[in-house]
Amino acid sequence: MSKHPLEKWGTVMGGKKTRWVVLALWIMFAVVFALIFPQINSVENFVGDEIPDTYTSIQAGKIMEEEFSSDSGIPLLITWYNESGLTEEDLTNIQGLYKQLADDPLDGQETIPPFHELPVSALMGSLSENGAALVTPVFFSTDKNSDVLKENLAIIKERTESQFGENPYDNNLEDEGLHARFSGPVGISIDATDLFKAADVQLMVATVVIILVILLVIYRSPILAIIPLIVVGIAYLVVSPLLGVMAENGWIDKDAQAVAIMIVLLFGAGTDYCLFLITRYRDILLTEDNKFTALASAVRESTGAIVMSGLTVVIGLATLALADYGAFQRFAVPFSFGVLITGFAVVTLLPAILGILGRAAFWPFVPRTEEAEKAHAKKKNKPYKQRKPNHRYMRKIGEFVTSKPWLVIIVAGVILIGLAFASTNIKYNYDLISSFPEDMPSREGFTIIEENFTPGELAPVQLLVDSEGTDLNITEQLLRLPYVGVVKEMRKGETNNNIQLYEIDLDKNPYSNEAMDDVEQMKDDVKEILADKNLEDGKFWIGGETSSQLDTKVVQSGDEKIIQPVMIIIIFVVLLAYLRALITSVQLMVTVVISFFAALGAGWLIIHYGLGHEAMASSIPLYSFVFIIALGNDYNIFMISDIWKNRKRGIAHREAISNGIASTGAVITSAGLILAGTFLVLATLPIQLLVQFGIVTAVGVLLDTFVVRPLLVPALITVFGKWSYWPNKKLEK
Repeated sequence: MSKHPLEKWGTVMGGKKTRWVVLALWIMFAVVFALIFPQINSVENFVGDEIPDTYTSIQAGKIMEEEFSSDSGIPLLITWYNESGLTEEDLTNIQGLYKQLADDPLDGQETIPPFHELPVSALMGSLSENGAALVTPVFFSTDKNSDVLKENLAIIKERTESQFGENPYDNNLEDEGLHARFSGPVGISIDATDLFKAADVQLMVATVVIILVILLVIYRSPILAIIPLIVVGIAYLVVSPLLGVMAENGWIDKDAQAVAIMIVLLFGAGTDYCLFLITRYRDILLTEDNKFTALASAVRESTGAIVMSGLTVVIGLATLALADYGAFQRFAVPFSFGVLITGFAVVTLLPAILGILGRAAFWPFVPRTEEAEKAHAKKKNKPYKQRKPNHRYMRKIGEFVTSKPWLVIIVAGVILIGLAFASTNIKYNYDLISSFPEDMPSREGFTIIEENFTPGELAPVQLLVDSEGTDLNITEQLLRLPYVGVVKEMRKGETNNNIQLYEIDLDKNPYSNEAMDDVEQMKDDVKEILADKNLEDGKFWIGGETSSQLDTKVVQSGDEKIIQPVMIIIIFVVLLAYLRALITSVQLMVTVVISFFAALGAGWLIIHYGLGHEAMASSIPLYSFVFIIALGNDYNIFMISDIWKNRKRGIAHREAISNGIASTGAVITSAGLILAGTFLVLATLPIQLLVQFGIVTAVGVLLDTFVVRPLLVPALITVFGKWSYWPNKKLEK
């Protein structure tokens, strides 16, 4: 009788002669790639627009560059602050700094205001109303990377210290005297890059430690605890340079945030896949004396589920490529490619390592056959102890679920739907800086502006209007709008006099959701104003931070409406092709979607009431959806694969379900704890967005591990009876 293809695969990957070859090949690829390709973290981070150029905020930005070059480029805002008031000497020194910048421009410096040419009294007019703060910009070219910009900030610090005789950038804001902070897009970008660079190392160490601790606690085997980390670690050493060469050649844009989350994903999901195979190998070693035969059987029984689980994750994460929002799009390749390579390592490198170590991998609790255990006890002059039945606790859960399925469905349903209802109360924010630590320099600079200037001055709205050659000035009409605080003097374009710029200060925080509503309303109001001026089809564009946030909201909402249903449909098709059972495939997708909304609601309760966050980052729902839906189906596939195998062996419906829960429950619970633990590592970082993402995703994994997978799904399969297998005739019998 010929061997099953997967059994042959296991024989090749972990065989006596080939195991060393497989291990050597992986190590060789990791070393060679590291020598000839750059690591992904060494490649310059993406700096550019997050939303397509069809949106008004981007179009307005391009017009600003063309027609108002003195305001063009990426702005660095230097925030000057002295609680007792900025002095004439301070302003003179600021002028001296700007004279240095004018005489000896920085790399990529586009324009600077001519502060050094103005009398000090004119600069006094730019101070905040209380005289304590001043904001001075420096504009840089959009094509300069963060390394160049960071070097420029260091030079400005040196010149400031030379001019002032002190370094006001490092002074604590609580202390008396002059303070300076870099803020604005350039300052925020540099701080964000530094945060994520530090996060990579912290995440890697913390993730490895938490996985190691959980594995040691659960399996009490030091060698077994290290094996998954070795497999995933070698896979990462292959993934990182391959992503690096993709980014270096411009095939993908490197995103530091994506790389940070990818590390967590690979170690969490990769360890889970390793455990699926390792656990099956250990179970078979209890009845099979030959370690190579046992390994080949373990590969046969687990690889199909591992491949399908990995495939759902790869496909699910790849759907992010459909996004219009840049950050979503940049996540697609690192996530899906990383999981693909890691999954391949699990079904190739892991069997090779297990083939080399054999039973020693499980020391000191070595799995042996009953005869071998008796012989070992005799050799040690110890009495033979009857082995306890495997998976006895999970077997009890399986028996309970199959005997009282409706009770399980009602209780689990109430818990999940109740938590899902909490997600309807979530408030979202769309500004990046709110995710950063309060003591980060760019956020401190932002806070100085916020506390010392009127709200709208934080980020004026830029209204650009095409006058079409008419004598147009709509300043008075704009001032009558209820949400407008100040309208600065109208300016005309440098090359096209028909283009008019109206800088508008809103009467509220321009980063608030209410301000976004005002800008949305402004579109209709400006259209009416232009119509009253006989410009029925008048062209206008709205730029600035508030407009950009509004466009971000629209783009992200559109991405959710596309990616979420596409992902559900694709994964459903994969499940249907693998399980060949329509009703079960539908129920798996429905339960995982409910689990996602429950995780979102539970996460909000923790984030809002537990941590005191006023709002959730707007990108969290889509990020969490992709991960929870994809990873949630991992465990379902592994458990249901076992139920299906039981049915193929002729085991009765309820017993097949109970046995499936029993044989997979322990490993899936372990895997869920590890995956949730790795995502919770994100909550230790000083970046609010990652904290929130880590909490929501970890909660989703835990709900799936302890409620959906061991209770709700098998209870539903029990209730649907033979319809659960339809139209698979072999399993219905």
